Amino acid sequence: MGFATVFSVALLFMSCKDNYQRVGEEALPNLVPQGVAKNFTLTYTEAMKEMGTQDSAESKVVVVLTSPLNENYENLKFKHQIFPKGLQVDFYDDQNRKSIIMADYAMVYSATKLIDLQGNVVLESHDGKKLETSQLYWDRSANWIFTEHEFTYTNPEDQTVMDGEGMDFNRDFTFFNAHKTFGLMTIKDE
Repeated sequence: MGFATVFSVALLFMSCKDNYQRVGEEALPNLVPQGVAKNFTLTYTEAMKEMGTQDSAESKVVVVLTSPLNENYENLKFKHQIFPKGLQVDFYDDQNRKSIIMADYAMVYSATKLIDLQGNVVLESHDGKKLETSQLYWDRSANWIFTEHEFTYTNPEDQTVMDGEGMDFNRDFTFFNAHKTFGLMTIKDE
């Protein structure tokens, strides 16, 4: 009788299986960041000259990123980081001139090196050029910035203000392509 009871109990446990189909919110995996940083500051520097294994050299600040909150999801299959309370990124060129990007929210995709900036996005170059839009993408590998949303671009050098929808450009505004422009635009005559 002991063998039959053990066999019956083992058979009962082997046949039990969860066949419940989860849908909606219940089906979503629980996404937990591997790290959370408050009052986050990241300073990226580069050596001013190539260094050997025993060298020490001066470095220069290239980028300073600050944010009240950073959530790091690099532990997931689709690696990314989010800045749910916004961020500010200060860029410094070779002459140490500072340009700034600010946004209410940002997501950094690690594998694709794409940054998605959202909500009151403002990009100000060191020479006063200013771009304002609701969403902006920055492809770090190509150093290319683009949006399909409405924008306002102000160039104090030429005393022009341009409104439009959709644009792409390089980081220092030396190449600029507006897809559609509208409204009043003043162009300086040379």
